[in-house]
Amino acid sequence: MSALIEECEIENEVDLVWLEDIGDLDYVRQSLDRLPTRRGRPAYHRDGRMVGYALLGPGAKPSRSSGTFRRRVFWLLPHDRDTDPEGLYAMGAPAEAVDPRTLSPGSKGHKTERSEGGPVSWPVV
Repeated sequence: MSALIEECEIENEVDLVWLEDIGDLDYVRQSLDRLPTRRGRPAYHRDGRMVGYALLGPGAKPSRSSGTFRRRVFWLLPHDRDTDPEGLYAMGAPAEAVDPRTLSPGSKGHKTERSEGGPVSWPVV
């Protein structure tokens, strides 16, 4: 969950790769996944779809026990607002959701009025 992500866990991020236009998304879910590489598109094993992922710089160290890297993955489930606007998240957002416009490498982002189902909080550029 994004509330559980500490910025020290994502300090080695150098870029975020978006697989679709985030301008159309009120929120994305984010998680820290254990992945075999610092870079490249990770395999995706959840329901729904992956909408983005983080790339790590050379300073990122793998886990001593597993040899994997913790990288952020951004995703949505079939019942999220973008595909079911009148559904469970017509108002509010999942705990791990953030407004994708507030994300940048090394910054965990946050919720906004828009991500919670309200109006756009500021002009989208």
